[in-house]
Amino acid sequence: MMKHYILNLNPTAKHEWDRCILRDPLTAKRPDIAKIIADTVGADTGSYLVSVNIEVTVLEQAAVPQAEQLSLSFSDLNNQSQLREVA
Repeated sequence: MMKHYILNLNPTAKHEWDRCILRDPLTAKRPDIAKIIADTVGADTGSYLVSVNIEVTVLEQAAVPQAEQLSLSFSDLNNQSQLREVA
């Protein structure tokens, strides 16, 4: 069974639970991995020893936009202060 999820990583998040979030791309719900495995095993009551293989392939990465920084040179600052003096 192939499933696709969106993984959001934010190591600087305020809360621990917001640092690594796995979500369904259509419903935005967090997947219940145990339920997915149980659905695959079946409905019979009992304990099961299961092997789960997780293969991760990054299909696309959307970078988080960073704040744009502007830099002013000293000559720009001098010109601005001269303009203020003239006004």
